Amino acid sequence: MAPTPLDTTGTRLHEQTDRLRAAGPAARVLLPGGLVAWSVTRGEVVKHLLTHPDVSKDARKSWPGYRPFAIAWLTAWVDVVSMLTADGDDHKRLKDLVGRAFTGRRIDAMRPAIAAIVSSLLDELAGLPAGLPVDLRSRFTYRIPSRVICDLFGVPDGQRPAMLASIDAVLDHSLTPEQATVMQRDLYAAMHRLVGTKRKDPGDDLTSLLLATHQRDDRLSMDELVSTLILMIGAGSETTVSLLDHAVVAMLTHPDQLGAVRAAPARWADVIEESLRLHSPVVHLPLRYATAEIDLGEGVVIGKGELILIGFGAHGRDPDVNPDPGRYDIDRRDRQHLAFGHGMHFCLGAPLARLEAGIALPALFARFPDLALARPAGSLPPQPSFIVDDVRDLPVILGAAVG
Repeated sequence: MAPTPLDTTGTRLHEQTDRLRAAGPAARVLLPGGLVAWSVTRGEVVKHLLTHPDVSKDARKSWPGYRPFAIAWLTAWVDVVSMLTADGDDHKRLKDLVGRAFTGRRIDAMRPAIAAIVSSLLDELAGLPAGLPVDLRSRFTYRIPSRVICDLFGVPDGQRPAMLASIDAVLDHSLTPEQATVMQRDLYAAMHRLVGTKRKDPGDDLTSLLLATHQRDDRLSMDELVSTLILMIGAGSETTVSLLDHAVVAMLTHPDQLGAVRAAPARWADVIEESLRLHSPVVHLPLRYATAEIDLGEGVVIGKGELILIGFGAHGRDPDVNPDPGRYDIDRRDRQHLAFGHGMHFCLGAPLARLEAGIALPALFARFPDLALARPAGSLPPQPSFIVDDVRDLPVILGAAVG
């Protein structure tokens, strides 16, 4: 059977993963660039393969015929040399180098800085006309995580627009191959520019820390340093934007649940987790590779060297994992999701994303109690991507500000 072309427009993300789940424990799909991979969308199979000893993240060692930088759109997911694309000891070494900045104590210490960013953005919103549509994504939900992660890595203000634009382009699957090649070039140029700046003028930031490690010993190569910047700055911004966008839409389309949260503010944690379940920021994550034949049953065998596309977002929508999965419900019992991954590649930034959302969401709804969508939720344009689940803009009517 011919592989199913994977929808890259973002308009049929969940509809397609439901069909792929029904097709079997894995189904062959066609990715941009003519790549064929096994899409895995059943919850129990997703978890099984994420900890399977015969599944690798390292294309250099496990993808026969791999050619670095040959497919531009894959660069940030496959060509980088970071903990995202490493196995075993290499993965542990690279994760440990960054992990010291993401301890519970360090993340909690960021609370005042995040609150100050949120407060300043809300003040800006309060200065806008109350009755006119405002793109909340560009003015609020996008700016919080991008500012937090850029501050953490010490990105100079003048370098931020180009860097963030190159990261945004990584997720845009409407790009032509030529445009994707430009994205590839711009992405690396932005990271090398940052490294060059920190080499001349180091500071109290994570880029300077990584650069000092590179200069001091051989635990971190320059390729690994640049790749780690691509991973952490990209993942630290885009995924949290998606979480904020979907949580806002959920509250504005479920007023009874918004009322329950306003009555019991501790329940914003349930809003965050239910939003992550229903709209996992990462739907599909390229790529993994079978290092031996893997028999999944039902006549499905993944051959050695074949590509695997894990459906993180499909897990939380599997009815065998969460009954009635299409219903948004902050009262859902035994909720399960893999929005931050599973196994050794579980996301280091998960506590930071939860902290940002836990500060931003209640502050937004307290400041603008009459906040409303400016157009129906179903008409919000999706990001043209099969990797992330997000909208391109989020028009709202703010209403009168409080305070």
